[in-house]
Amino acid sequence: MTITLTDFLAQVFTNMPLLVTVVLTLGVILVNGWTDAPNAIATCVATRCLHPKHAIMMAAVFNFLGVLFMTMVNAKVAQTIYKMVDFGGDSHDALIALCAAMIAIVVWAVGAWVFGIPTSESHALIAGISGAAIALQGGFSGINPHEWMKVVYGLVISTFLGFGLGFIITRIIEFTAKDMENSKTRGFFKNGQIVTAAGTAFMHGAQDGQKFMGIFMLGIFLANGVGDASSFEIPIWLMIVCSLVMGIGTSIGGYKIIKSVGMGMVKLRRYQGFAADLAATLCMFISSTTGMPVSTTHTKTTAIMGVGASKRLSSVNWGTVKEMVLTWILTFPGCGLIGYLMTLLFMRIF
Repeated sequence: MTITLTDFLAQVFTNMPLLVTVVLTLGVILVNGWTDAPNAIATCVATRCLHPKHAIMMAAVFNFLGVLFMTMVNAKVAQTIYKMVDFGGDSHDALIALCAAMIAIVVWAVGAWVFGIPTSESHALIAGISGAAIALQGGFSGINPHEWMKVVYGLVISTFLGFGLGFIITRIIEFTAKDMENSKTRGFFKNGQIVTAAGTAFMHGAQDGQKFMGIFMLGIFLANGVGDASSFEIPIWLMIVCSLVMGIGTSIGGYKIIKSVGMGMVKLRRYQGFAADLAATLCMFISSTTGMPVSTTHTKTTAIMGVGASKRLSSVNWGTVKEMVLTWILTFPGCGLIGYLMTLLFMRIF
C-alpha cells in the first residue's frame, strides 16, 4: 500500500487532522536533524579534521543521501516502527493520538537541546508513540511485543557492538601502526576520519529517516481510515521530502551537542576518532539491514567509550557518560508519559 504525491496533496489541504500530523512530523524530522545528526560528526570536529561549519554541511548532505538511497534498498526499519504500535480502531482518535505523540517528542527534544544533552530522538519517538498507543487502546494491548522487542535488541546490540568494535578497531590500529611515524599516518587518519564521519551521517539518515517515514505513512493511512495496513511501500517523493527536511535541520547546527559527545567524554586523537566513527557506522549498518531501530547518539557514544577504554578505563569521563545514560533511561518513561497524558488530553478536547 502506498500513496501518490497528487493524492497526498489533494488530501492534506482538505483534512485538518492530517495537515496537523504532517506539519508535526516534519517538525520532529527537522528537530532530529538539528539535535541528533551532529553526533555523527562530533569526533571529526573534536579532532580538528574539519571545521564545525564544514562538518555540519557534510552531515546535512550525507543525511540526505542516507535517507534517500538506503530506503530504496532496505526499508525494514520503517516497517518495524510502523508495526510496533497498534493505532487501530477509530481513525480520528488514532490520528489525534499520533499528533499528541509528535508534540511530546518535540517538547522532549527541544528541552534536551537547550541544556546541551545529547538525547536520542529515536528513543523519544519510540517512547512517544508507545505512550500514545497505550492511551488510545486503554492498556498495553496498544503495543506489539514482537516488534517492540526489536527495539530492545537494537538497544543491547548498539551498546555492546558499538563499544566492542570501538575497542577492537582501536587496538588493531595501534598494533598495525605502532612502528610508523606520526607524520606518515596523520594525513591518512585525517582523511579517513572525514570519510567515516560521512558514513556515520549517511547511516544516521538511513536509520532515523526511515523511522519518521514509518510514522508519516501511519498518519496518511489513518487519515484514510486505514489503521491496520500489513505492509506499505514508501514513495520516492516522501523520501525526498524527509531527507531535505532532515538536511535543513542538520545545517542549522548543534555545536553544544558536538561539544558534549566529541569533547566531553574522551580526549581523542585522530586515529581514535577514525576508530569510533568506523565502529558506529558498521554497527548502524548491521542494525539497519536487519530491521532493528537504533539510536545514532547511543551507538556513537558507546563506540567512543570503547575507544577510550582500549587505552584505560580512566580515559573515559564517566561523569559525562553518567549524564547521558541517565538521559537515555529517563527518555522512555519521561517522553512516554508525556505522549500518554497528551493523548488523553487531546482526545478529550478534540
